[in-house]
Amino acid sequence: MRFALLCLSLMLSASPSWSQEALGLMAPDEVARSGLLKHILPRFSLKTGIRVVADETGPMEITVATPGDPVFRGGGVTYYLRVSDEQRQQRFRDWMLSEIGKRTIEGFQPENGPPFTASFDTVEVVEAPAFTGNAALGADLALTHCGRCHVVGPQNRMNGLGSTPSFAVLRTLPDWSDRFQQFYVLRPHGAFTQVKDVTPPFDPERPPPIVPVEITLDDLEAILAFVAITGAADLGAPLQFQ
Repeated sequence: MRFALLCLSLMLSASPSWSQEALGLMAPDEVARSGLLKHILPRFSLKTGIRVVADETGPMEITVATPGDPVFRGGGVTYYLRVSDEQRQQRFRDWMLSEIGKRTIEGFQPENGPPFTASFDTVEVVEAPAFTGNAALGADLALTHCGRCHVVGPQNRMNGLGSTPSFAVLRTLPDWSDRFQQFYVLRPHGAFTQVKDVTPPFDPERPPPIVPVEITLDDLEAILAFVAITGAADLGAPLQFQ
């Protein structure tokens, strides 16, 4: 009996990570529903002795927007992993980016939807212009004013007009910041947009065709700050535009 207890004690001391609290990993709904996390997380834990579980509070996160390390693609979307400098989180990051981690991701076959791939070339991201606005406020303003026509992110991905590009697609354009800063003079926005102290009043004989978009320059700066941290869509090829 004493020998058995001694062996158990040695086994536990050899794997101290199991006694630590599990690391939480947030992920978009489409990733969580696919079953990918149920496939890869136990394999990482078995390999390293570090438990990682799906958790809506993190601290690690898989997201569709930078910053972060691109770890896999699915359905034309690139997913990024965000972790801190904490040792166990870095261990998970290194495993996800390793060859065995990539093979584990590609070994998963979802019951529905396209498979995920970890073998893709990453495009060097040009540093976005610095905007001083409140990005969180900008996200709300963009959804309120721009979300009527554009997909601004996952929160309205099913509600945009098919004829209008999403914010993620617009972010792929080399002059995206100029386009967003001057959007109110670009067609068709000028017909229904008022920027306080910038644009002239609407002609009474030519009223706006839809409910007007009325914003201030501070609102625009907040929207720009939000767009600056929005990840560009991975289109698989350079975008052709006019």
